[in-house]
Amino acid sequence: MNTAKGARARARTEITSAIKDEARRQLAAEGAAKLSLRAVARELGMVSSALYRYFPSRDDLLTALIIDAYDSLGGAAEAAHHAAAGAGPLERWTAVCEAVRRWALAHPHEYALIYGSPVPGYSAPETTVPAAARVGLLLIGIVRDAHERDGLTAPALPAELRAEAERMTAELAPGLPPEATAALIAAWAQLYGLVGFELFGQFHRVVEDREPFFRHAVVRLAHGVGLKS
Repeated sequence: MNTAKGARARARTEITSAIKDEARRQLAAEGAAKLSLRAVARELGMVSSALYRYFPSRDDLLTALIIDAYDSLGGAAEAAHHAAAGAGPLERWTAVCEAVRRWALAHPHEYALIYGSPVPGYSAPETTVPAAARVGLLLIGIVRDAHERDGLTAPALPAELRAEAERMTAELAPGLPPEATAALIAAWAQLYGLVGFELFGQFHRVVEDREPFFRHAVVRLAHGVGLKS
């Protein structure tokens, strides 16, 4: 009995993986807005009703792909951070940011799924949040470590931003100065903006030697958060 259950579980895992692989091929060819369960089923030689037992709707399949993409990106960033263990906060920050860029260049369609244009009619559920937070939590941890070890030199906050920065700190980065939290969230957004500009062609004929440009830019972002050289 256990052998039969194990075989069924393996078969389900294999079919689920095949469905997601085909869906990723469709994303690359057609974009997320045109993802179709029927088309996926047809390419796999399945009837639609069989595929619905694995993913009841297009949105369920999209959610699975989104979580996989965030987890893959987060895993790459965490591996880079682990490899830089023992280095200073600025070096670890740079390693994480460079890992984000490398992952995006290697997985452009998955990056577009999570950081590109919203998919019409789709709203990501809360189940995507833990995977989506992995890179941000790494950056918060690096900045918190720097704050506890050497202090930060984040710029002063304008008075009208103080209350919002304190709220963000309480909810997202307890223990950090509100000045650092505001700068960190801005840097987090700018990191993905830099990657997106490169990936989606906005740097064409503007920035040609992009790797050193990116490294310089993320070091500037780190300084803006208050990390010291």
